[in-house]
Amino acid sequence: MLDKIVKGKQQKPRRTVIYGVHGVGKSTWAAAWPSPVFVCTEDGVNDIDVAKFPLCRTYQSAMDAVMALSSQQHEYKTLVLDSADWLERLVHQSVCEDEGKKCIADINYGKGYAMAARKIEGFLKLLDSCRSVGMHVVVIAHAAIVRFTNPEGESYDRYTPALHKDASAMLQQWADEVLFATYEVFTRTAEERFGQKRALPVGSGTRILKTSERPTHDAKNRIGLPDQMSMDIREYANYIRKGVTNDRPE
Repeated sequence: MLDKIVKGKQQKPRRTVIYGVHGVGKSTWAAAWPSPVFVCTEDGVNDIDVAKFPLCRTYQSAMDAVMALSSQQHEYKTLVLDSADWLERLVHQSVCEDEGKKCIADINYGKGYAMAARKIEGFLKLLDSCRSVGMHVVVIAHAAIVRFTNPEGESYDRYTPALHKDASAMLQQWADEVLFATYEVFTRTAEERFGQKRALPVGSGTRILKTSERPTHDAKNRIGLPDQMSMDIREYANYIRKGVTNDRPE
């Protein structure tokens, strides 16, 4: 067994999750990856010039598309799943069909969500099979605002992928990077009556990626990304190249 020990960093295709607010450009960002092909579970990339499978209307059709990419010869270097939360809808639909129910919540004792989690786990393994043949995997998700119960203080709202909590946790654990895409926001102080002051949000329209966990949002990375960076695929790609070698980003 000692002969099988591997030392140093290993250059492997990335498993990247990008989630964010509506219209921030997640699909356009993913389309800039090397030779992408989209597995679409929602009808949202018709205005982007990319290769894509027909819209997946069932969980099985999404699985079939991924299995084709992992088992057949092709020109594509990046699989883009657009989107994870709409895939989850197909998973719930599949579970309901298996159990003869109209709604996943109708399955007693939360068993439906456990069944869905197992199907999602299986789908992530399929995505890994594409990675094993040399493809990057980019998973797109929408953002939701959830209430976080803080065991050490007051509760607060935060952004997270718009998935059931178990599915969201599983997806984030699987990924190498979880990136939160949003608009840069500043605040300015406005004077009100009787000497009162109020903070007002001011947006420049600049699109940014947040890469590290903060109270306001879920995020992570394993290659030393700055906490915040521009939503420019070239900047991200530069860190990816450095992160899989012995060089460290400055």
